[in-house]
Amino acid sequence: MKTKQLEIGDIAAHLHDGMSIMFGGFMGVGTPARIVQAILDSGVKDLTIIGNDTSFVETGVGPLITNNRVKKVIASHIGLNPETGKKMIAGEMEVELVPQGTLVERIRCGGAGLGGVLTPTGVGTVVEEGKQKIVLAGVEYLLEVALKADLAIVQAHKADTSGNLCYELSARNFNPIVATAAGTVIVQADEVVEVGQIHPDHVMTPAALVDFIVYP
Repeated sequence: MKTKQLEIGDIAAHLHDGMSIMFGGFMGVGTPARIVQAILDSGVKDLTIIGNDTSFVETGVGPLITNNRVKKVIASHIGLNPETGKKMIAGEMEVELVPQGTLVERIRCGGAGLGGVLTPTGVGTVVEEGKQKIVLAGVEYLLEVALKADLAIVQAHKADTSGNLCYELSARNFNPIVATAAGTVIVQADEVVEVGQIHPDHVMTPAALVDFIVYP
């Protein structure tokens, strides 16, 4: 079965106010810019966005923050985008900072159907506030709950018409993991090829996870 092709203007049909969106990307590299623009153009607001960082003001998911579409950010750092910090300090937007490794594991757990992960990272710091502690073999761990989202937006270097994906160099980053943890997955592909033109060993996200592809 082929993954459905989605026109960029039809993305709005899959959006609603208050939804949660996971995104691939590291400093904007690997974030699907055309999909971000479509989200912005849709007028949707009060979003919770989940990803490594909030990129820069004009790249990655930055425009969603700059244009006041985001209610909450869950990320590992925000320092590259001054608008994120300003809105957080002003109380206009909630920011949950999560250590990068913990963030990845929480998303992985969401995709694997697990409830959460035990980690010693953050024990004895502000990170532990409001979290359950569990002691195993004399070591304290924090219970970090799984993360899921309504939608994941992914940038792939190449997709086939069934939805199998591969990524290019560092643009791979968070993309494969967020594709596992959302109810709907929309992919922006740099190139779309026929089934069989991606070597099986090069498939990093299988077609079973992908709902829609935005063709170049």
